Amino acid sequence: MKKHLLFLSLITGNLIYAQVPEDAMRFSFYPQSGTARNIAIGGAMGSLGGDVTATFVNPAGLGFFKTNELVFTPGFTLNKNKVAFRETNAANKANNFALGTNGFVWAHNNRYRKSSNALSVAITQTADFNNTIKYNGLNDYSSMAEQFAEEFVTVKPNEVLLTNSAVPYGAAPAFNTYLIDTFSIGGQLFVKPATGYILDAGQALKQEMTKTTQGGMYELAVGFAHHSNDKWLFGGTISMPFVSYKSNTYFKESDTSSNTSNHFNYFEYTDDFTTTGVGLNGKLGIIYRPQEYIRLGLAVHTPMFMYLTDKRTTGIKTYLENPVESFTETSKTFTNGQPGESKYVQATPFKAILSASYVFREVENVKRQRAFITADIEYVHHKGSRFSSDNESPTEDEKAYFKQLNSVIKGYYKGNFNFRVGGELKFNTIMGRLGFAYYTSPYKEKELKANRMILSGGLGYRNKGVFVDVTYAHAFNKDVNFPYRLGDKANTFAEVKNQRGNIVATVGFKF
Repeated sequence: MKKHLLFLSLITGNLIYAQVPEDAMRFSFYPQSGTARNIAIGGAMGSLGGDVTATFVNPAGLGFFKTNELVFTPGFTLNKNKVAFRETNAANKANNFALGTNGFVWAHNNRYRKSSNALSVAITQTADFNNTIKYNGLNDYSSMAEQFAEEFVTVKPNEVLLTNSAVPYGAAPAFNTYLIDTFSIGGQLFVKPATGYILDAGQALKQEMTKTTQGGMYELAVGFAHHSNDKWLFGGTISMPFVSYKSNTYFKESDTSSNTSNHFNYFEYTDDFTTTGVGLNGKLGIIYRPQEYIRLGLAVHTPMFMYLTDKRTTGIKTYLENPVESFTETSKTFTNGQPGESKYVQATPFKAILSASYVFREVENVKRQRAFITADIEYVHHKGSRFSSDNESPTEDEKAYFKQLNSVIKGYYKGNFNFRVGGELKFNTIMGRLGFAYYTSPYKEKELKANRMILSGGLGYRNKGVFVDVTYAHAFNKDVNFPYRLGDKANTFAEVKNQRGNIVATVGFKF
C-alpha cells in the first residue's frame, strides 16, 4: 500500500488543526435523498422533474409543476454492519429516525404563452451520520501507540520535542502516561512506544475498536424554475447546508502474551469529537424536450463552502508492568481545561449530472400518462475537496499546513461516477415504482474498496389533490475504516460492509 502523509498538526495560538482524509469525504460521499417517490426510482431526478426533490438535484425540474404542492416526508433507517479486521469478523446494528424532503412549491402557469414559473422552499437531510462500528483482532505488525510516537517526533522537522504541550490529542497524553517514552543511545534521543516491546518480541496485540457517530447534514433551499415553449426549462437553487456531526471513539490495545515483565499490559484511548457549521451552495439546471415524451437534463452543483467548528477531547489510560503502574491523562490538560477547538473553511467537490427520461403518453393532461423510465449519470470531483483557514490574516504556518493537507487529499482521492435509474407504472390512482443506484469508489488506491449499491421499490396513491407514497430502499455499502495512521509503514484498516434499509413515506397536497 502506498505511503501518504496522513497526519498533520499545527498549533496557532489556542487553535489546533488536525485532519485526516476522511474529513474530506464526510460531506460528499452519500446517496441521493428525497421524497419517497424519488427514493423509489433510485434517486434519478435529473431530468424527470415534477417533484420537490428537483430543488436539490436539477431545479429546472420544478418547471413541470402546474399546481401548488405541500410535502412531508418522515423516514426510519435500519442499519447493520459487518466488519472484517485482521482476519476477525464482527457485526452490530443501529436504527434511527430520518428526515426526507419536506417543502412547498408555488406554481404559476400561463397557458396562453405556454410558459410557467415555479418557486420552492424545501429542507432535506442530505447525509445521515448515525452509525456504530465495532471490531477487534490480533495485530503483530503495528500499534496505535506508534502513531503517537511519530507525532511526538515530527511536530518540528528533524527535532524531537522535549516538551509535551504540542500535540494535546495524542502524543502529549501518551507521553504523560508513559505509553511513549524517550531514551538516549550514544547521545541521540529516541522515542519508543510501550507496545514496541511486544511487537519486537514477535508477539501480537489485541486491538478493539468501537466508533459511534451521530447527526446529519441538512439543506435548506430556495429554488426557482422557468418553463417556456414546452421545450426548455431553466432553474436555479440557493441552498444553505447545516452540519451536525458527533463521534465517540474507544480503542484498546492489550498484551496477549503470558509474560508479565515486558513493561506493557494494556492502554485505552477515547476520542470525543464534534463538528458543527453552516455553508452556502448553488445549483443550476436545464431540461430540454426535443420531443413531447423525451426529457434531457444537465445540472451543475457548485462546491459547498462550509464554515465549520471542531471540538475535541481525548483521553489515555496506560497500564504498565514491571513495575505495575497505571496513568491517566486527557487533552484538556493542554487546552486550558476546555475541549480543543478549531475553526476552518471546507469546500466540498463540485458535481455534474447528465440525465434522460422517457415518458409514455406524455400529454398536457398528466392523468393520461401511463409510465416513465429515467436515468442519471453523476460525476463528483472528490479530489477537489479543499480546506482553508477561517482567519482573516492566516499565518504562514497555517497557509503551509492547509496547502500540505490539500495536497494529501488530491493524492488520496479521485473523481467518481454514480449511476441511478428508475421507473414508474401507473394504474389509474395507484403507481408502482422500482429503482437502482450504484456509487463507485472515490479512492485512488485499488486496495481501498468502497462503493454503494441501492435497490428500491415503492407504491404511490394520487386522487383529488392528495397523494401518499411509501418506499423501501435497501443499500449495500462498502468502505474502509482506519483505527490509526502511520507514516513509516503500511496502514492496517478494517473492511466495512454495511446494509441500510430505509422506510420512507411522503404525504402531499396539491392545491
